[in-house]
This record gives sequence, C-alpha cells and structure tokens, in this order.
Amino acid sequence: MTALRAEGRRALVCYVTAGHPDPASSVALLRGIESAGADVIELGIPFSDPMADGPIIQASSQRALDHGMTLARTLDLIRDARIRTPIVLFTYLNPLIAAGHDVLDRAAAAGAHGVLVTDLPVGADPVREQWLGNGPLGFVRLVAPTTPLERMREIAAHGSGFVYLISRRGVTGLRTDLPAELPDTIARLRQATTLPVCVGFGISTSEQAAAVGRVADGIVVGSAIVQAADKSVDAATELVSTLRRALDAI
Repeated sequence: MTALRAEGRRALVCYVTAGHPDPASSVALLRGIESAGADVIELGIPFSDPMADGPIIQASSQRALDHGMTLARTLDLIRDARIRTPIVLFTYLNPLIAAGHDVLDRAAAAGAHGVLVTDLPVGADPVREQWLGNGPLGFVRLVAPTTPLERMREIAAHGSGFVYLISRRGVTGLRTDLPAELPDTIARLRQATTLPVCVGFGISTSEQAAAVGRVADGIVVGSAIVQAADKSVDAATELVSTLRRALDAI
C-alpha cells in the first residue's frame, strides 16, 4: 500500500464475508473482486455476535455460519481462491482464540497477509497484542474518529500495513453522506503516523469513494459490496469496478 501512495494511487480495500452468499460463490467473489481492481481484500470471519457490524454484514455472517463456515474453512477458501491480492482477515478475538495458538501461522501458510481484530483495543490484552504483532501477518489497527492525538500515536505504533480509520461512530452500514469533520480527522491521524490511512464505514457510492480518496490514502467498502453479492457475484464485481474507476479518476 505504501507503493500505491508513492505512485499517487488510492487503495481500494474491499470487505466480503467468507462463505457468503455460499462457499462456492465466495471463491468466485474473491476472484471477481481481484479482477475488478481491489488492492486489498478484507475477508470477514463469520461470527455469531458481530457487535461492530451493521445489519447487512450481520446477516451475511449468519448466512455463512448456516453454511457451516468456520475460521478453518475460511483458510481453505483462501487456498481454493488462489488469488494474488493481499488478504486481511477481519475478525473478532474469540474465533482466533478458539482456533489455537498456531492459527496465525496456518493463516499465513494458506495465503493470508494480515489480520484485523475489531474488539482488541491497544492496551486491553498486551500478551495477545504481542502475539499478533510478532506473528507472520500484518497487524492492522482501527482508529475511531473521536480518538485523541496521543492515543492515535499509540495505536498506530502497535500496528502495521495501514491504519483503518472509522469514518463515524456506530456500526458498519450504508450512509448517504460523509462526516463533515472527516478531513480534519484524517489530518490529525497523519500527525500521528506515517502509515497509509484508509477510511471505512459508510462508503458505498463512486461519489463518496472519490470524495474520501481525495483526502485519504484509500477507502474501505464493505456493506455495499456484501449487499451487491446478495444479488450476484457479477453485481458485486461491477460495483468494485465502478469504485476503482472513481478512485483512478482523482
């Protein structure tokens, strides 16, 4: 992602839920998103209590669980897809703990490149943070829009790859507008880290993608892609292509 920034290109980070809309379609979806221009794919591990997610991603997670999707089967999915686009596992802490102490090594062997844990704030569990930070995967950290500058510095110092800036308070989901204070929040975060800044939560249209891309290093789009995947893999792939064109036109 640093290379993209050096080229003046904006990163397109696409979230999809592993096993949604079903395991076979999930493989096709990963390949389609790659061909449409995703720079990074966040692959959500289905979880029974996804408290940070809005109704669209919650529903996709439950649907994947109904198909028997687990973290182990997610790693099989990565192997089956055989894509070159970097994959970041998007997960809650419990599935990682349940998968065993070697899960990070198994994930890396399967082809994952990074991990993002939504419910592990900096300082909450130093032992597990060290385990993640010293492991074979990049450790992407989340920053909330209300985070003070010094806390931003602390969070960024314990992460790698890029910083995921949450654009607004609340859960994931589609939004019709962007927070007016977002450019100021990004500017504050840039004072705290040299890592690329990617903004997510609420971006769903090409207009929003371009607006955020003008002030950030990249965007994260999840709910809109998941919703499109409910219709078809082709619909999700076309949406990603549209977002790619919007970013490249900046």
